[in-house]
Amino acid sequence: MQLKVPALPPDETMQLRVAESGLSHLSDASESRPPGHRRRTAAPSALSRLAPGLRRLRPRYPRPGHTGWRRWMPSWRQWLGTALTFLGLSTAALGVAYATTDIPKNLNSYATQQDNVYFWSDGTPMARTGWVRRQDMPLKDIPEDVRWAVLAAENAGFYSDPGISLSGVTRALWRTLGEGDTQGGSTITQQYVKNVYLNQDRSVRRKFTEAMLALKLDNRMSKDDILEGYLNTSWFGRGTYGMQRAAQAYYGKDVGDLNVSEAAFLACLLKGAALYDPALSKANHARAVERWSWILDRMVGLGRLSPGQRAKYRQFPEPLSRARGYDTGKQSDYLVELAAQYAKKAARLTDKEFDLGGYQIYTTFDRRRETALTDAVTKARKKASKDHPAMARTAHYGAASVATDGRILAVYGGPDHRKQGYNESNATTVPAGSAFLPFVYAAALEHGVRKTRDGGPSEVTPETLYDGDDGIPVMTPEGPYWDRSGKRVAARNDGGKDYGRISLHKALALSVNTPFMQLGMDTGLDRVRRTAQAAGLLASSFGPQVPAMSLGSARPSAIRMASGYATFAAQGTHVEPYSVTRITRNGSKVGLAKPVSRRAVAAKVAEQVQSALRSAFSLAHPATASAATRTTGKAGTTQDDTAAWYVGTAADVSTAVVAYRIDLTKSLEPLPLKGIAGTPADSVPYAIWSGALGLG
Repeated sequence: MQLKVPALPPDETMQLRVAESGLSHLSDASESRPPGHRRRTAAPSALSRLAPGLRRLRPRYPRPGHTGWRRWMPSWRQWLGTALTFLGLSTAALGVAYATTDIPKNLNSYATQQDNVYFWSDGTPMARTGWVRRQDMPLKDIPEDVRWAVLAAENAGFYSDPGISLSGVTRALWRTLGEGDTQGGSTITQQYVKNVYLNQDRSVRRKFTEAMLALKLDNRMSKDDILEGYLNTSWFGRGTYGMQRAAQAYYGKDVGDLNVSEAAFLACLLKGAALYDPALSKANHARAVERWSWILDRMVGLGRLSPGQRAKYRQFPEPLSRARGYDTGKQSDYLVELAAQYAKKAARLTDKEFDLGGYQIYTTFDRRRETALTDAVTKARKKASKDHPAMARTAHYGAASVATDGRILAVYGGPDHRKQGYNESNATTVPAGSAFLPFVYAAALEHGVRKTRDGGPSEVTPETLYDGDDGIPVMTPEGPYWDRSGKRVAARNDGGKDYGRISLHKALALSVNTPFMQLGMDTGLDRVRRTAQAAGLLASSFGPQVPAMSLGSARPSAIRMASGYATFAAQGTHVEPYSVTRITRNGSKVGLAKPVSRRAVAAKVAEQVQSALRSAFSLAHPATASAATRTTGKAGTTQDDTAAWYVGTAADVSTAVVAYRIDLTKSLEPLPLKGIAGTPADSVPYAIWSGALGLG
């Protein structure tokens, strides 16, 4: 067979046309391939190699080769693949959640807030302040038996667990989803996280966050630090947080003084104080006894308590029926106010630091003296209400006792701090009157007097004579002293009595005004003022430097007057009054600035002032003075009848009492006493003073 084609013209050639796709490339490739080279087959891709395996894993529904319900059941391979996929995704999700969970920088307010506790001078609790009853204690100050009582009750594997309990978390989540109850199942680390970082919301989300934080916290904090935090932030009922306050509330002692039996009971409360506080019900008592016994037995099983030790604790340690209260709201709040002010100043604490709490403040206040002083003023108040009912409503009594070493032992601040926050013992409202005369006397004995402008000082002794007549003009080296209104200034004695020439010792003993008004001018009012300030009076209590200053125009508080007289009893050495001896915070000592001590007057001068004050006391109260030989005292009155004082010392303690009238609803200007403070023979301030000192 032959292929016949038509003849072509001489100038044309025949071409074979093929499809361009593929063949042309093959042709080109073959032309470029070297001789003898063999063509290779293309390698299969990675996807093509995995395709058979992927096709086998792909679920086929309904399953071929099966009938009925089995056609819809996945194979074991499919079950395994699903489980592995879920496990992988869950692990990845938990890893991401752990990595992205940050430990909050800010703790819950209840986790940082503590109360401040104030103590009497004998170390017994006096008062507490703050919204939260909590006091942190370092772990080293919490006995090991106490710690293990809690661990046995709550988390025996605490020191070996990773911060969470998988079984506990699962159980808690199941209860949350099924019954809405998340109690139980938490490690101590988780409970600590909940206390300080989270709220008490019962939800799956909160439980998950708690677990993540617990894991991270367990890697960052030591177990001891976590346990310490837990013991200091947990709720124990009776308004208390932390083991320290719980020990005080239930047993009236510090956590360091608890025995293992008492600690076991406190550990019961961590399951819920409403269920285990025996004071609330008989059922609670029965539950508490049962759990207390179980905790002690568990400690034996853990090797933390020997059977012999366990045998000692068969009797349930009954807690107090109620937490010991504090006498707050009345006088103790005035004491707390003074102590807090001093503590912040002496310890250099800001208000913010102090208000965070956690401070134990040991005061100088003597409970016995405070009670005696309060009772004496209360008695005077009742008498005034009976004898002068109208004026008694505006009557005020300030009083303070200060030791020669500066300790404030007692104050009377008012009838009730809740009704009157105005502290009468620390108020600078009324003039000192003739109670100021000892400071003028001391200044003259210390510095002498000057009769001329250019001359030197002349010595003054207790026997130096001055004119004691009433109405004599006050003199300067140039002549009589004239006030700004153009009137000649003259001194006046109580009752207008004349005494003639009188020694300064006797003038002070009899409280004769006129010699001291002139004595102040001769000594120099600036020196009188400096001497009074050196003895304890504050510069802010002084007014204009005029002759009336010598008769007590200054307005010191009862605390400062008592402090000034204490300087004379301390042989001329003054110690600034203070109300706090020691401060600790959660067991650690807080530094305190020492009270300022200075020489105010020479010891000889102080003794001469004391001698005159002893004479003043014995002349006014001879019967009492015979039994109290070292006692000194002086009354103080003002010419405008706005204040009545009594200040004196006994047994190295100076006490000042002032009575005055002010209508606080209108102003702070003092009103005339009009007899409500008694008479010189029957002085109300002296009655309070002697009653407080037990002198009758």
